[in-house]
Amino acid sequence: MKRVIIFLSLSIFLFSCIKTDDPTVTSTSSSSGSSASSSTGQTVDCGTKTGFDKLVCLCDNFKASLSATQLASAQLSYTYANVKTWSNLPASMSPRIGIPFSALNASQLAAAKEIVKQMSGTSTDEGYSEVQQLWLADDYLSANGGGSAYGAGNYYLAFFGTPASKGQFEIMMTGHHKTVANTYKDGVLVAATPHFAATEPLSWSTSGVFYGPLNQEQNAFIEIIKGLTADQYTQLHTNTTYSDLLLGPNNNWQFPATQTGLKCNTLNANQKELVVNALRTYVNDIDDENAAKILSQYTSQLDNTVLLHSGTNGMNTRNDYFRIDGPNVWIEFSVQNGIIFKNNVHFHSVWRDRVNDYATTKN
Repeated sequence: MKRVIIFLSLSIFLFSCIKTDDPTVTSTSSSSGSSASSSTGQTVDCGTKTGFDKLVCLCDNFKASLSATQLASAQLSYTYANVKTWSNLPASMSPRIGIPFSALNASQLAAAKEIVKQMSGTSTDEGYSEVQQLWLADDYLSANGGGSAYGAGNYYLAFFGTPASKGQFEIMMTGHHKTVANTYKDGVLVAATPHFAATEPLSWSTSGVFYGPLNQEQNAFIEIIKGLTADQYTQLHTNTTYSDLLLGPNNNWQFPATQTGLKCNTLNANQKELVVNALRTYVNDIDDENAAKILSQYTSQLDNTVLLHSGTNGMNTRNDYFRIDGPNVWIEFSVQNGIIFKNNVHFHSVWRDRVNDYATTKN
């Protein structure tokens, strides 16, 4: 079971006297104090606001803290070319757009992370907790052989369109192993996908704290497999090898025309609940209110949803693969070779929506 204990590290005081409960602040702050001194406007108190209104308020405050040059990097046009700019590779290998965390001073970085937190869920080890762990995972890679190509400072925040109560815009936080991309229109979340998560290492400990960012996803798929009858498993399992995600970055709108695998309408109530639990480990990554709405939609479509599995049942060996494919939901989980820790494996996973990916934007 993965868990996060948020702690303060000595490095925080090297960058700022501001208190924070974010364990990733130390690795992503920069000393760009001049940026804040030439900020573009005044901030306001967002503490009394909730939901979407608070999100827009936080965005306004963050933008007000930026210099004109920084703002030009962060505030971009809503175009398909822009919103599809994410990857599973470090930013040094697959450039991102937006403003990197490394270009922010401590207060700007804290404001950026508050935006990501507001977009994210509060469930244990999902949502913002998972985001923080994946930032830490990149810091771990940086400190253990990956070097400067890795680290939470190489994550980016971008606004595609202007965050406001009217009109359409997307907020994207993207880096090596996490992309959060929420699209809003007229004050409503209209798309939470694509949403990408991966981790290397699979788990680690820092200062006695254990982290395993995608353990819950892995375990949810294992439980589905364990709960099937022999006949159901035969329908679930394929000998086809999947060495990567079918709909990873740059494979947009490439959904298979035909569903393949075990149909969920053949499952009993307990087995269906195991599938719903796997869905929760993805939809709970976004804010709680919208996660509940999306989960309700996916659950209502469960009888028309199909499961597929390849590889071993432990979901911990290279080329192990699991898919949930519904009228809307598309989830893939792939086990791949390690990159920095070459003798180990690491996980890649993506949540997409067959109908509503990128809020239906295709060109």
